[in-house]
Amino acid sequence: MDEGGARSLVAEAKAQGKILLGFTGLLWVIQIVNAFVFGGSLDRFGVHPRTLAGLWGILFAPFLHVSFAHLIANTIPFLVLGWLVMLRKKRDFFLVSAIAALVGGLGTWLIAPALTVHVGASVLIFGFLGYLLARGIFERRIWPILGSVVTFFLYGGALTGILPGAIGISWQGHLFGLLGGILAARLLRTPRLEAAAPAEGRRRIAAGAPARVDAPRSAEGDDREAEIEAELAEAKKRLEARALR
Repeated sequence: MDEGGARSLVAEAKAQGKILLGFTGLLWVIQIVNAFVFGGSLDRFGVHPRTLAGLWGILFAPFLHVSFAHLIANTIPFLVLGWLVMLRKKRDFFLVSAIAALVGGLGTWLIAPALTVHVGASVLIFGFLGYLLARGIFERRIWPILGSVVTFFLYGGALTGILPGAIGISWQGHLFGLLGGILAARLLRTPRLEAAAPAEGRRRIAAGAPARVDAPRSAEGDDREAEIEAELAEAKKRLEARALR
């Protein structure tokens, strides 16, 4: 790798770190203010199922946590999965977060029990998880597939969090956050180039040969080509005649 490429990688890593650490730092600042200034009362801005005011929680809930233990449990997977999401493009982090928050929050609002409040960045974490697991399925290329496999080995056990039963755990947010991530993988997929090529081109690509697409030839083009060939033949005859003299 040349010096320019190395500098580009370092700059990209710094930009990714700023985004992740900045977002995580914001979560911690909000939790500190919530705990020590408001006594945890900011949690009321979470998702309240099937109430009009509770719809605002779709926007605010991912930034709120019921305790520091709750936030600590979310911090490491948020950093790891968030980084994996933005490895290809930094914008994917923001798009996947937005889709997961919207789908996860709305799904929770629709089916969670009444008189409950749902908060936490886990809706984003499960969105990242769903995106990374599904990207290999939708794109069917080696690196996305490898990323899906690695993600499954690292955090596949977290999928039990979408099952109902655990007290105090918003499995609805986990489930719909995961579905939001899968939807994001579908919307943001990069299609295989071979799928857009004609059959002959696909065979050539598979064999390592350059693809060739023949353009249609018009009758006028054929006539002009015939004229050129006739002129060349006549010139060749004249040259041969001069050589015999």
